[in-house]
Amino acid sequence: MSILRDKTEGKGGYESVVAYLREQLLSGELKTGDCLLPERELSARLGVSRQVLREALRALAMIGAVEIRHGVGTIVSRPNVSTLGEFFTFALAQQSQVIDDIMEARVAIEHHAIRLACRRAGQADFDRLAERLCDIVETIRDPEAGGRADFRFHEALVQAAGSPVLVSLYSSISSLMMRSHLDRREQIIQVDGIESFLIDHHRRIYEAIVARDVAEADELLARHFEIGADFRRRASFRSATAGRAASSGTVITQGEQDADRDR
Repeated sequence: MSILRDKTEGKGGYESVVAYLREQLLSGELKTGDCLLPERELSARLGVSRQVLREALRALAMIGAVEIRHGVGTIVSRPNVSTLGEFFTFALAQQSQVIDDIMEARVAIEHHAIRLACRRAGQADFDRLAERLCDIVETIRDPEAGGRADFRFHEALVQAAGSPVLVSLYSSISSLMMRSHLDRREQIIQVDGIESFLIDHHRRIYEAIVARDVAEADELLARHFEIGADFRRRASFRSATAGRAASSGTVITQGEQDADRDR
C-alpha cells in the first residue's frame, strides 16, 4: 500500500510519518545515515502539518529510529535494542498472563537458536557458555544470583546462534524473562534434587553444543523445559501443602508430600 493511499484513508499524521519511514526503509530508498527530506517538503509530501511532523519525528527520535541534528536535519539511525526492549516491556507488562506468553516465545527462540549454535558457534561462544556454566555452579544456592546466572547461560546460548535477529528478539523480552527466571528460582530452590538438575542439565546442553550434536542439544533443551516445569509444579504443591499444615499445626514430611502429589 503506498503512502499516498494511506493518507486518503484517514490515517493520522503520526501514523503517516511512521508508515513513510517504514516504507522507505523496506524499499531501500532510505538507509541508516541518510537524511530525510527538509521539513517543509516532507510535510507537504505526507499531507500533514509541520507541527505534526515535528511531533512525530521527536517520538521516533525517542526510540532511536531517527536522530534530529540542528542545522543538519533528521538522520535515519539504527534503534538501540535496549531502548526497544524497554518499550516492549512496558507494553507487555500491562497484559494479563504475559509471562506464559513470554515463556512460549522464549522456548521457540531458544530451540531455533540451539540448532543454529550447534552449526555456527565458535570458540568464543564455547568459552562464554563455559563461563556461564561455572557461574551457575558457583551461585547454585543463591536464588537471585543463581537466577541471573541461569538467564545469562541461556542468553549466551542464543548469542552462539550467530543470528542478530534472534538476539534482538531475545533481548527485546529479556527484562520480562529475567523477572521470570528470578521468580521461578525463588519458587523451586527448596525442592529436592533441583540443584543437581540445574547443574547437570546445563552442563549436558553445553556439551551437546560443543559436540555440534543438533538432535541431542534440541532434545536436551526440550527436556530441560519439561523437567523445569515439573519442578515448578512440585514447588507450588509444596508451598500449598506447607500452608495447609501450618494452619492445622500438622508436620508433613517431604515423602508424604511427594506421595500426595503423585496420587
